[in-house]
Amino acid sequence: MSGAVEKYDKRAEKVDSLVCVGLDSDFDKLPQRFKKEAAPQFEFNKWIIDQTHEFVSAYKPNIAFYEARGDRGLRELKITMEYLKERYADIFTVCDAKRAEVRNTSLQYVKEIFDWFGFDAVTLNPYLGRDALQPFLDYKDKACIILCKTSNPGGGEFQDLLIDGKPLWQVVAEKVVAEWNENKNCMLVAGATYSEELKKIRQIAGDMTLLVPGIGAQSGDLKSVVQAGLNSQGQGLILNSSRGIIFSENPKEAARSLRDAVNSFRKGGSRSSAFFK
Repeated sequence: MSGAVEKYDKRAEKVDSLVCVGLDSDFDKLPQRFKKEAAPQFEFNKWIIDQTHEFVSAYKPNIAFYEARGDRGLRELKITMEYLKERYADIFTVCDAKRAEVRNTSLQYVKEIFDWFGFDAVTLNPYLGRDALQPFLDYKDKACIILCKTSNPGGGEFQDLLIDGKPLWQVVAEKVVAEWNENKNCMLVAGATYSEELKKIRQIAGDMTLLVPGIGAQSGDLKSVVQAGLNSQGQGLILNSSRGIIFSENPKEAARSLRDAVNSFRKGGSRSSAFFK
């Protein structure tokens, strides 16, 4: 098990939570009080982190919301990461970047995401094949979260195509588990909007951790996701909600409510959650 995978497991156990907050801090949607600040995205992120940290195991900024503001946005993502390292160093961090390139270019992405920003993990696109992702896979203490079955409605356009009778997403899952996970640092993306596929991915992946987007704003069925996705240790899921928490009226209560709902389903309950009302 890699250092990053172990870090996530320890944090999830410590706070009894599988919740990940997506720091998709769309500048246009920020409350006006933050737009007046010198570093608006950072100040918003800091507020969200301080409100939610006790209920979460991970934070996942999507890099697009920072790149859209050029050097200012990237700098604010950098100081967000510095703040997390200083105040909440045990919380797992994911750069949602979906990177993949020829090896020489991937080496530069690795330096940016792992070395400069200091993320624990990154999302990766398998379409270019293993050699394109090898620079990421070689970082034994970082986690590589590889797209498998995504949560968006159009994902099946390619992911559901059959190859020797198997959908492409299944081929990807089997390839990652059998061949790409030599350093025990791989994870898979399995969208919450496809619980049957998630169940199959869990069967293929064993105890491997799955990043599950689509909770909340994309209306993934939380109970089905939890029941289909838990590993043999009762963990193995990173359940991400972005807009449903960070742009809610009360992010602290939204994070708490999601954590409690997940834990209810983990322990065999059926309690509904205010997060989904």
